[in-house]
Amino acid sequence: MASEPISQPAAAASPPLAATKTYAPARRSKGPARPILKGVGLDAPFFADKNKAFWVLQSIGWTGYFVLRVISGVANSMGLMFIVHTLLLTATGYSLTLLMASLYRRLIQMRAIWTVILSLATVVLASSAFSFIETWSLATFINPEYKPAGLQFFGAIILDFAILAAWSALYYGINYYLLLEDEINQRERLQNQASSAQLAMLRYQLNPHFLFNTLNSISTLVLLKQTERANAMLARLSSFLRYTLVNEPTAQVTLAQEVETLKLYLEIEKMRFEDRLRPHFRIDAETIGARLPSLLLQPLVENAIKYAVTPAEDGADIWITASRQGQAARIEVADSGPGGGAALIMAESTGVGLANIQDRLAQAYGPAHGFTTKTNEHGGFSVILEIPLDRAAAKED
Repeated sequence: MASEPISQPAAAASPPLAATKTYAPARRSKGPARPILKGVGLDAPFFADKNKAFWVLQSIGWTGYFVLRVISGVANSMGLMFIVHTLLLTATGYSLTLLMASLYRRLIQMRAIWTVILSLATVVLASSAFSFIETWSLATFINPEYKPAGLQFFGAIILDFAILAAWSALYYGINYYLLLEDEINQRERLQNQASSAQLAMLRYQLNPHFLFNTLNSISTLVLLKQTERANAMLARLSSFLRYTLVNEPTAQVTLAQEVETLKLYLEIEKMRFEDRLRPHFRIDAETIGARLPSLLLQPLVENAIKYAVTPAEDGADIWITASRQGQAARIEVADSGPGGGAALIMAESTGVGLANIQDRLAQAYGPAHGFTTKTNEHGGFSVILEIPLDRAAAKED
């Protein structure tokens, strides 16, 4: 709980509570009705400015008390002096609850048992003072012949206790609700930060893994004195890394952008494998705007190269296809290699690969995604991803 108490207004049925600080910028309404709402002060949440909300509710609550008491007096033919009597009681209640709110701002930070005990004692003392003033006012303005003495000054304590107890209950109820709301908002912010950090960590796992393989290939080319090919590979590697630096590790990109990144990567690998690496792209136009975490597909293609192209003398084909299925984009990375059993084991052992893809999908989409693996009709290994198209559109907005 915060070191400074969070005080908040109560409902209009009974006089409200006190406020000490203001919420962070609140979400405002949008649309054609906003100018009208702004004109009447309804374009932002009521409790966005808690200090203002307290004075509004405090005034409404005690004004309601005054009006109801006056109506009751008029209905019972109490005369005009009853209005003076009620006005004095209203001012008394208003002042007492301001003092109580000042005290409650400190009590709300204490242990619950002490908050209850001290708040109850406060209500008893305040209702005693309220009753004393009410009895004196009754004898002064309404019935001058009445001469109260001793315990008679506490004749109205039950009604006054009920009013102030209700006020206190509303004060604590609203304040504890707002404290809980603050805690929930803070937890959501921390969860979002943790999710972003997790996504960044998963993305950063890929770069060292890919760099190791590429730099190893460049080193081999240098040892073989194939400097032109090594320089060409370095140039393409720099283009690929430039792309990865431009994009935030937690950002989502369109499928079209992801495909362009894969082509950069495959140009580097073509320097190693030449005609043994045969990539094919089949991307439906309906899916090119689907958004997915950047560099999500690169480790799938890398696995296909490692376990299908590398061990085969004639190399292998790799297909990257995307099609629409209802409200989802189905993306498949398939190869014509010997199957995926070894790929699964190795991918899990390195900490990147398939386990990384599954974690990133879970972070980005929760349960609204699909991830399956299978042996395809070419005898090779396929990884099939399904991501929502509608959520992708919502994120763009």
